[in-house]
Amino acid sequence: MKPGPLTPRIVCDTRKGMYKRIVLKLSGEVLAGSRGFGLDADKVAAITDEIVDVHSLGVEIGLVVGGGNIFRGVAEQAKEMDRVSADNMGMLSTVINSIAIQDALEHRGVQCRVMTAVFMNQIAEPYIRRRAVRHLEKGRVVIFAAGIGNPFFSSDTAASLRAMEIKAEVLLKATKVEGVYSADPVLYKDAVKYDEITYMEILKQGLKVMDLTAVSLCKDNNLRMIVFNLNQKGNIRRVVMGEKVGSLVTS
Repeated sequence: MKPGPLTPRIVCDTRKGMYKRIVLKLSGEVLAGSRGFGLDADKVAAITDEIVDVHSLGVEIGLVVGGGNIFRGVAEQAKEMDRVSADNMGMLSTVINSIAIQDALEHRGVQCRVMTAVFMNQIAEPYIRRRAVRHLEKGRVVIFAAGIGNPFFSSDTAASLRAMEIKAEVLLKATKVEGVYSADPVLYKDAVKYDEITYMEILKQGLKVMDLTAVSLCKDNNLRMIVFNLNQKGNIRRVVMGEKVGSLVTS
């Protein structure tokens, strides 16, 4: 049942939950499911159910969603385009995904706000840091859309930046593999998984965990990141509860 205005909000019990405020980074591709393009309703529903489950613990949740399931500025489809134009299209794609998740969350009785780095007031709120923090304190899920509002920066960088701005305790990067590996585990069966690794080691080894700008931001500001497999049901909750899932990345 959708909570009324006088319903007291659950406060995260730190004896049960390790993290009180998180930013969860989702790739756009994961929303496409097996289709590979666009939005798969079943996949969106499954991910949303997990987010609702974590929210019920009292965890304050910020989301950053990529747009690769619709358009990616550095993909083959954009090779003939001006990079600024292509990246602008990619940012708009993240807004489409964000609205889809917002709708799914609200259908499940969770209040949600989409905040965009590019002004589009008829569709979503403009991103204002203090307002975003206030939404989180009131128990609303906040989805940060349109990257950082500038071309040449990925949604990974946006996730890192927003996590630091709202003082999230951890950045959770949901992927298709179990964590950070020494090489692509899909291509190299002998790739080694790291339970813990530093940002400097990621830079030195050239690991493709996230783009270098995002890695540098996290390293310079001591932001913890956990990379884990989203395809295993319940992993978001396990990570938030402090179980050893995926790979922990520290400064």
